[in-house]
Amino acid sequence: MAEETRNMLRFRVLRYAPNVVRDEWVNVGVLLEEVDGPRRAIRLIEDASEIARVRRLHPGADEDLLRALPSEFDARLRAPEAEVRTYLEKLDQTLSNVLQLSPQRGLLANDFDTELDRLFHDYVERPPSSRTGIVENTRAWIRGRLNDVFRRHRILGKLERSVRVEEFTQPGDPLHLDYAYRYNGTRGYIHTVALGRDASQAKVLAYTAECIRARGELHLHGDHRDRAGPREFAASIHCAAAGRPTHLHGAAQPCREIRR
Repeated sequence: MAEETRNMLRFRVLRYAPNVVRDEWVNVGVLLEEVDGPRRAIRLIEDASEIARVRRLHPGADEDLLRALPSEFDARLRAPEAEVRTYLEKLDQTLSNVLQLSPQRGLLANDFDTELDRLFHDYVERPPSSRTGIVENTRAWIRGRLNDVFRRHRILGKLERSVRVEEFTQPGDPLHLDYAYRYNGTRGYIHTVALGRDASQAKVLAYTAECIRARGELHLHGDHRDRAGPREFAASIHCAAAGRPTHLHGAAQPCREIRR
Protein backbone atom coordinates (compact mmCIF):
# COMPACT_ATOMS: atom_id res chain seq x y z
CA MET A 1 0.00 0.00 0.00
CA ALA A 2 1.36 3.40 -0.99
CA GLU A 3 2.30 5.68 1.86
CA GLU A 4 -0.28 8.38 2.56
CA THR A 5 0.62 11.96 1.68
CA ARG A 6 1.63 13.95 4.73
CA ASN A 7 0.36 17.51 4.84
CA MET A 8 2.08 20.51 6.37
CA LEU A 9 -0.07 21.98 9.13
CA ARG A 10 0.32 24.62 11.81
CA PHE A 11 -1.51 24.96 15.08
CA ARG A 12 -1.99 27.30 18.01
CA VAL A 13 -3.58 26.71 21.38
CA LEU A 14 -6.36 29.04 22.51
CA ARG A 15 -5.86 30.13 26.11
CA TYR A 16 -8.38 31.61 28.51
CA ALA A 17 -6.71 34.07 30.89
CA PRO A 18 -9.33 35.58 33.22
CA ASN A 19 -6.66 37.43 35.20
CA VAL A 20 -4.02 38.77 32.84
CA VAL A 21 -2.16 40.49 35.68
CA ARG A 22 -1.29 37.10 37.21
CA ASP A 23 -0.32 35.73 33.77
CA GLU A 24 -2.28 32.53 34.42
CA TRP A 25 -4.33 30.71 31.84
CA VAL A 26 -6.03 27.44 30.98
CA ASN A 27 -6.12 25.89 27.50
CA VAL A 28 -9.65 25.90 26.04
CA GLY A 29 -9.15 25.10 22.36
CA VAL A 30 -6.85 24.27 19.44
CA LEU A 31 -6.73 26.09 16.09
CA LEU A 32 -5.36 24.04 13.17
CA GLU A 33 -4.59 25.36 9.68
CA GLU A 34 -3.19 24.01 6.44
CA VAL A 35 0.07 25.69 5.44
CA ASP A 36 -0.49 25.29 1.69
CA GLY A 37 -4.28 25.07 1.65
CA PRO A 38 -7.40 26.91 2.71
CA ARG A 39 -8.58 24.63 5.49
CA ARG A 40 -8.81 26.02 9.00
CA ALA A 41 -10.69 24.58 12.00
CA ILE A 42 -10.88 25.02 15.73
CA ARG A 43 -11.85 22.53 18.44
CA LEU A 44 -13.10 24.11 21.67
CA ILE A 45 -14.32 22.96 25.05
CA GLU A 46 -18.08 22.43 24.97
CA ASP A 47 -19.18 19.92 27.59
CA ALA A 48 -20.49 21.17 30.93
CA SER A 49 -17.76 19.14 32.65
CA GLU A 50 -15.05 20.92 30.66
CA ILE A 51 -16.41 24.33 31.59
CA ALA A 52 -16.75 23.22 35.21
CA ARG A 53 -13.05 22.28 35.20
CA VAL A 54 -12.16 25.84 34.14
CA ARG A 55 -14.34 27.16 36.97
CA ARG A 56 -12.51 24.98 39.47
CA LEU A 57 -9.18 26.38 38.30
CA HIS A 58 -10.51 29.95 38.05
CA PRO A 59 -13.61 30.44 40.24
CA GLY A 60 -14.25 33.84 38.69
CA ALA A 61 -14.26 32.52 35.11
CA ASP A 62 -16.91 33.95 32.79
CA GLU A 63 -19.05 30.89 32.09
CA ASP A 64 -21.23 32.70 29.56
CA LEU A 65 -18.15 33.65 27.54
CA LEU A 66 -16.87 30.07 27.60
CA ARG A 67 -20.21 28.67 26.45
CA ALA A 68 -20.34 31.21 23.63
CA LEU A 69 -16.89 30.35 22.26
CA PRO A 70 -18.06 27.74 19.69
CA SER A 71 -20.62 30.07 18.08
CA GLU A 72 -18.24 33.05 18.29
CA PHE A 73 -15.38 31.30 16.52
CA ASP A 74 -17.69 29.58 14.06
CA ALA A 75 -18.88 33.01 12.91
CA ARG A 76 -15.40 34.52 12.95
CA LEU A 77 -13.76 31.74 10.92
CA ARG A 78 -16.50 31.82 8.27
CA ALA A 79 -15.87 35.51 7.55
CA PRO A 80 -13.82 36.62 4.50
CA GLU A 81 -10.18 35.61 4.71
CA ALA A 82 -8.93 39.15 5.34
CA GLU A 83 -11.27 39.53 8.33
CA VAL A 84 -10.24 36.15 9.72
CA ARG A 85 -6.55 37.05 9.56
CA THR A 86 -7.21 40.43 11.21
CA TYR A 87 -9.08 38.74 14.05
CA LEU A 88 -6.38 36.11 14.61
CA GLU A 89 -3.65 38.76 14.52
CA LYS A 90 -5.56 40.68 17.19
CA LEU A 91 -5.59 37.61 19.42
CA ASP A 92 -1.87 37.18 18.75
CA GLN A 93 -0.86 40.74 19.53
CA THR A 94 -3.21 41.96 22.28
CA LEU A 95 -1.97 40.54 25.58
CA SER A 96 -4.76 42.29 27.48
CA ASN A 97 -7.38 39.93 25.98
CA VAL A 98 -8.83 37.18 28.14
CA LEU A 99 -8.49 35.01 25.01
CA GLN A 100 -4.97 34.58 23.68
CA LEU A 101 -3.28 32.36 21.12
CA SER A 102 -0.08 30.51 21.88
CA PRO A 103 2.93 30.79 19.55
CA GLN A 104 2.45 28.94 16.28
CA ARG A 105 3.90 25.46 15.78
CA GLY A 106 4.24 23.36 12.65
CA LEU A 107 3.75 19.65 12.07
CA LEU A 108 3.25 16.97 9.40
CA ALA A 109 0.12 14.81 9.45
CA ASN A 110 -1.75 12.38 7.20
CA ASP A 111 -5.27 13.40 8.19
CA PHE A 112 -6.40 16.90 9.21
CA ASP A 113 -9.36 15.83 11.39
CA THR A 114 -7.46 13.08 13.16
CA GLU A 115 -4.65 15.49 13.95
CA LEU A 116 -7.10 18.05 15.33
CA ASP A 117 -8.51 15.37 17.63
CA ARG A 118 -5.02 14.42 18.77
CA LEU A 119 -3.99 18.00 19.47
CA PHE A 120 -7.16 18.65 21.46
CA HIS A 121 -6.51 15.50 23.49
CA ASP A 122 -2.88 16.44 24.15
CA TYR A 123 -3.29 20.16 24.89
CA VAL A 124 -6.84 20.73 26.14
CA GLU A 125 -8.50 17.63 27.56
CA ARG A 126 -8.25 17.01 31.28
CA PRO A 127 -5.28 14.71 31.84
CA PRO A 128 -6.05 11.46 33.65
CA SER A 129 -5.11 11.33 37.31
CA SER A 130 -3.47 8.36 38.98
CA ARG A 131 -6.71 7.81 40.91
CA THR A 132 -9.23 7.94 38.07
CA GLY A 133 -7.13 6.66 35.17
CA ILE A 134 -8.22 7.41 31.59
CA VAL A 135 -11.12 9.84 31.27
CA GLU A 136 -13.63 7.59 29.48
CA ASN A 137 -16.90 9.50 29.80
CA THR A 138 -16.29 12.57 27.65
CA ARG A 139 -17.42 13.24 24.09
CA ALA A 140 -13.79 13.57 23.01
CA TRP A 141 -13.03 10.07 24.32
CA ILE A 142 -16.11 8.65 22.57
CA ARG A 143 -15.11 10.32 19.29
CA GLY A 144 -11.66 8.79 19.66
CA ARG A 145 -13.22 5.34 20.08
CA LEU A 146 -15.44 5.90 17.03
CA ASN A 147 -12.48 7.08 14.97
CA ASP A 148 -10.70 3.83 15.85
CA VAL A 149 -13.76 1.82 14.77
CA PHE A 150 -14.16 3.74 11.49
CA ARG A 151 -10.44 3.52 10.76
CA ARG A 152 -10.49 -0.22 11.37
CA HIS A 153 -13.37 -0.58 8.91
CA ARG A 154 -11.51 1.71 6.45
CA ILE A 155 -14.36 4.21 6.18
CA LEU A 156 -13.00 7.18 8.15
CA GLY A 157 -11.97 8.94 4.95
CA LYS A 158 -15.52 8.58 3.58
CA LEU A 159 -17.09 10.49 6.47
CA GLU A 160 -17.68 14.21 6.59
CA ARG A 161 -16.67 15.63 9.96
CA SER A 162 -17.99 18.49 12.13
CA VAL A 163 -21.17 19.12 10.11
CA ARG A 164 -23.09 22.35 10.72
CA VAL A 165 -26.79 21.97 11.47
CA GLU A 166 -27.94 25.55 10.90
CA GLU A 167 -29.48 24.63 7.55
CA PHE A 168 -31.96 22.50 9.51
CA THR A 169 -32.41 24.55 12.68
CA GLN A 170 -31.75 28.30 12.48
CA PRO A 171 -28.94 30.54 11.16
CA GLY A 172 -26.06 30.81 13.58
CA ASP A 173 -26.76 27.54 15.41
CA PRO A 174 -23.30 26.62 16.81
CA LEU A 175 -23.95 22.87 16.97
CA HIS A 176 -21.84 20.68 14.69
CA LEU A 177 -22.71 17.00 14.29
CA ASP A 178 -19.68 14.77 14.58
CA TYR A 179 -20.04 12.84 11.30
CA ALA A 180 -22.13 12.64 8.15
CA TYR A 181 -22.17 10.06 5.34
CA ARG A 182 -24.13 9.11 2.24
CA TYR A 183 -25.57 5.69 1.51
CA ASN A 184 -28.04 4.53 -1.15
CA GLY A 185 -29.57 7.96 -1.69
CA THR A 186 -29.69 8.84 2.00
CA ARG A 187 -27.61 11.19 4.11
CA GLY A 188 -26.75 9.82 7.53
CA TYR A 189 -25.54 11.58 10.64
CA ILE A 190 -23.65 10.30 13.67
CA HIS A 191 -23.26 12.28 16.87
CA THR A 192 -21.85 11.44 20.29
CA VAL A 193 -23.53 12.22 23.59
CA ALA A 194 -21.92 11.68 27.00
CA LEU A 195 -25.01 11.17 29.12
CA GLY A 196 -23.06 10.85 32.33
CA ARG A 197 -21.47 14.26 31.78
CA ASP A 198 -24.33 16.39 30.50
CA ALA A 199 -27.68 14.70 29.95
CA SER A 200 -29.19 17.95 28.61
CA GLN A 201 -27.22 17.40 25.39
CA ALA A 202 -29.56 14.49 24.63
CA LYS A 203 -32.41 17.03 24.45
CA VAL A 204 -30.37 19.21 22.11
CA LEU A 205 -29.72 16.19 19.91
CA ALA A 206 -33.40 15.19 19.94
CA TYR A 207 -34.42 18.71 18.90
CA THR A 208 -31.84 18.70 16.10
CA ALA A 209 -33.02 15.27 14.90
CA GLU A 210 -36.60 16.54 14.73
CA CYS A 211 -35.49 19.57 12.71
CA ILE A 212 -33.70 17.28 10.25
CA ARG A 213 -36.78 15.07 10.15
CA ALA A 214 -38.94 18.07 9.29
CA ARG A 215 -36.63 18.92 6.38
CA GLY A 216 -36.20 15.39 5.06
CA GLU A 217 -38.02 12.67 7.03
CA LEU A 218 -34.91 11.01 8.44
CA HIS A 219 -34.36 7.38 9.36
CA LEU A 220 -33.40 6.53 12.94
CA HIS A 221 -30.88 3.80 13.72
CA GLY A 222 -31.86 1.92 16.81
CA ASP A 223 -35.28 1.04 18.14
CA HIS A 224 -37.25 3.33 15.80
CA ARG A 225 -36.92 3.53 12.03
CA ASP A 226 -38.83 5.48 9.45
CA ARG A 227 -38.09 3.66 6.21
CA ALA A 228 -39.80 6.20 3.99
CA GLY A 229 -37.37 9.06 4.43
CA PRO A 230 -34.17 10.01 2.59
CA ARG A 231 -32.14 10.86 5.70
CA GLU A 232 -30.72 8.78 8.52
CA PHE A 233 -29.57 9.71 11.99
CA ALA A 234 -27.41 7.52 14.21
CA ALA A 235 -26.97 8.73 17.76
CA SER A 236 -23.82 7.19 19.17
CA ILE A 237 -24.61 7.35 22.86
CA HIS A 238 -22.11 6.57 25.58
CA CYS A 239 -23.89 5.40 28.74
CA ALA A 240 -21.96 5.67 32.00
CA ALA A 241 -22.76 4.43 35.48
CA ALA A 242 -20.72 5.62 38.46
CA GLY A 243 -18.14 6.98 36.05
CA ARG A 244 -17.58 3.67 34.29
CA PRO A 245 -18.30 3.30 30.55
CA THR A 246 -20.80 0.68 29.45
CA HIS A 247 -21.19 0.75 25.70
CA LEU A 248 -21.27 2.70 22.46
CA HIS A 249 -24.39 2.48 20.35
CA GLY A 250 -25.02 3.48 16.77
CA ALA A 251 -21.72 2.86 14.96
CA ALA A 252 -22.24 -0.66 13.60
CA GLN A 253 -25.06 0.12 11.17
CA PRO A 254 -23.26 2.97 9.37
CA CYS A 255 -20.13 0.80 9.09
CA ARG A 256 -22.10 -1.93 7.31
CA GLU A 257 -23.86 0.54 5.01
CA ILE A 258 -20.82 2.56 3.96
CA ARG A 259 -18.73 -0.55 3.23
CA ARG A 260 -21.32 -1.95 0.84
